[in-house]
Amino acid sequence: MNVRVVVVVGIGGDGWAGLDESRRRAVLGADVLLGGERHLAMMPGEVVGERVAWPRPLRSGLPDLLERYDGRSIVALASGDPLVAGVATTLIDLLGPKSVEVLPAVSSVALARARMRWPAESVAVLRDHRTLVREVAPGRRVLVLSEDRHTPSRVAGVLAGAGFGESTMTVLSDLGSPDEARQSCVARDWDPGREAPQLHVLAVECVADASARPLGLAPGLPDDAFENDGQLTRRDLRASALSRLAPSAGGLLWDVGAGAGSVGIEWMRAHPSCRTVSVEADPERAARVERNAARLGVPTLAVVHGRAPQALEGLPRPDAVFVGGGGTATGLLRQCWEALRPGGRLVAHAVTIETERVLIDSRAEFGGELVRFHVEHADSIGSFTGWAPARAVVQWCAVKPRSSATEEMP
Repeated sequence: MNVRVVVVVGIGGDGWAGLDESRRRAVLGADVLLGGERHLAMMPGEVVGERVAWPRPLRSGLPDLLERYDGRSIVALASGDPLVAGVATTLIDLLGPKSVEVLPAVSSVALARARMRWPAESVAVLRDHRTLVREVAPGRRVLVLSEDRHTPSRVAGVLAGAGFGESTMTVLSDLGSPDEARQSCVARDWDPGREAPQLHVLAVECVADASARPLGLAPGLPDDAFENDGQLTRRDLRASALSRLAPSAGGLLWDVGAGAGSVGIEWMRAHPSCRTVSVEADPERAARVERNAARLGVPTLAVVHGRAPQALEGLPRPDAVFVGGGGTATGLLRQCWEALRPGGRLVAHAVTIETERVLIDSRAEFGGELVRFHVEHADSIGSFTGWAPARAVVQWCAVKPRSSATEEMP
């Protein structure tokens, strides 16, 4: 494909009238204008380029569309700043950064912050309302980039379920246009059947009620935060494992023998760009992992239903691996180690003597550290209180050496 540089022009709610000279010049000089029907309709008659609506679905249809206009000058119209949850990101992914030029307008996020008088550093911006539960905390300010008229109803449900039904939701619609409007409502009072204007940003000011139970971002959520059948990495061990797995921005974790999915879920809660592939052989548990991930604000966690090590074939290379179950499977730990990127971390737990032996052998071969955990909890003994010990757990942690710069390439 020899498409010339695609120029992405950001447009505000005021349409053509709000375009500066550089953006007008780009639009007037285009052979082809790509955009949504709303944006194309904003262009006056003096714009003579062929007007073409985005394909559906967008990402899979774009390559053929761009090929059709190969060699012609193309301008893509987008809302506000095209690099804020916009089409410019998709075009850069497809064509590369040198083939895309971006001429932004003021983003809807900037306009929403201005209307709410919220400094940028005080606000979280969410593209997916399903991740809101990860952000709620008393006094937290959140902007949700709504996907349709029903997003405020869904957000109100999330807030009420998290004990934040007293939070104020403000619908900021048609920002920057003559029809701009705002409407506010306490989350618990939002009618589930009520629709918002199609084009809006939702501002949320979090207020906790008596039932609120913010889960926080530190590793080691309470065990009862996870639906489980007993196959769960318990809180104290989970916090230790995550500290050694060391989640970092953009990192990918394999959670092998996921059980309830707790380690992989907390890995993703550590940073919005963290990713997890949970591998689980039991179909009921695999479904449970998906439910836990959705309920705890990481709905994009990927679940592979299958038995390791066979189920690991073809998975993207991880930055860290946690093996919570199935450590005795022949070749599993070696395959995980070999798959790790240089500098990656592998953590495995053993409860049985057989698995412990495998971890001891793995340490002898790959290095790392072994730790044995004995955790006891206070429990009732008649009218007194005593210590109830849990099973001892052996943890092996190893870091893969960075042997050369070339090994760090994908």
